[in-house]
Amino acid sequence: MSYILLVGAGFSGAVIGRELAEAGHDVDIIDQRLHVAGNCHTERDEYSGVMLHVYGPHIFHTDDAQVWEYVTRFSVFKPYVNRVKSTVGGAVYSLPINLHTINQFFGKTLRPDEAKAFIEQQADTSISDPQTFEEQALRFVGRDLYEAFFKGYTKKQWGCEPSELPASILKRLPVRFNYNDNYFFHRFQGMPEHGYTALVEKILDHENITVKLNTAFDPSMTEQYDHVFYSGPLDGYFSFSEGRLGYRTLDFERFTYQGDYQGCAVMNYGEESVPFTRITEHKHFSPWEKHERSVCYREYSRACGPDDIPYYPIRLVKEKEMLSRYVALAENTEGVTFVGRLGTYRYLDMDVTIREALDTARGFLDCVENNQPVPAFFVKPL
Repeated sequence: MSYILLVGAGFSGAVIGRELAEAGHDVDIIDQRLHVAGNCHTERDEYSGVMLHVYGPHIFHTDDAQVWEYVTRFSVFKPYVNRVKSTVGGAVYSLPINLHTINQFFGKTLRPDEAKAFIEQQADTSISDPQTFEEQALRFVGRDLYEAFFKGYTKKQWGCEPSELPASILKRLPVRFNYNDNYFFHRFQGMPEHGYTALVEKILDHENITVKLNTAFDPSMTEQYDHVFYSGPLDGYFSFSEGRLGYRTLDFERFTYQGDYQGCAVMNYGEESVPFTRITEHKHFSPWEKHERSVCYREYSRACGPDDIPYYPIRLVKEKEMLSRYVALAENTEGVTFVGRLGTYRYLDMDVTIREALDTARGFLDCVENNQPVPAFFVKPL
């Protein structure tokens, strides 16, 4: 039996902690915030009764049946389909770009095969190997759709020109030739009935787990434990000795409304002249509930400062060079494994975070059983 410290009470810490606790290890989990669940934290709003996604919307979606089975052990998940809208040029469109978006935007009544041929005419086929976000979008949807739905939104979200971003950010072909407006493709989609914080609290509810909130990590703590799993910022663990890794952060401007403000959970604003990227109306994230009052947030993206909450890792050339130096430092640090979005400096959806946490816990148990050293990373950031 080992005495384990987990730094961070989000999904990474909670899932690893639960797996190790069930295997008989004693687990302490600390978090500097006053709540568990990290950026997935949800809470009831006193004004409206709405369940708020405090740090921005989180919709659970996955094709991983084991992960779905895992989360549904701890919470009932209600059906939820994410249908995103975008206001551009005085009109409201459906995202991701689909057959309805194409027909509405171009004033046509195309069938799927006709739309494919039409978009191929719009696309810049001279781009054979897209290297940037802009090239990727131009190659697959053409200039008109790119400038309406991608260019301004991307500049606001990332604070730079789309031509400076890698093509990998636009991972999939950003258009559907049918009327499916479900934002995600995944087989399992839903929302925990009582919110993410209640879900994480259930995962943490084990006799071998002790949770200490409002508790900051100090490197001297590692001396008290057999092993530490660290889900805080990788650069922060080393006191930013190689510099600060770049992130984007978010500001939220709250406003309330008597009734239904926008009729959907997420409304994007693609035009650069609109300073915010989107408005979220949180009662629509729990469509099984009824609320007369509404709480909405305008969402603004900007560079992350030292005192801000880091959301999106930038991972451009400068950051990757710095990241390689931090990885080297981590791999020379005994007794600590770096996990999660911040610990590995990667953007991770919730299902991937949980999958990696499960795999990390099992990897650790195998190392202990076979008397092998525990690696600094079970999933390498580079």
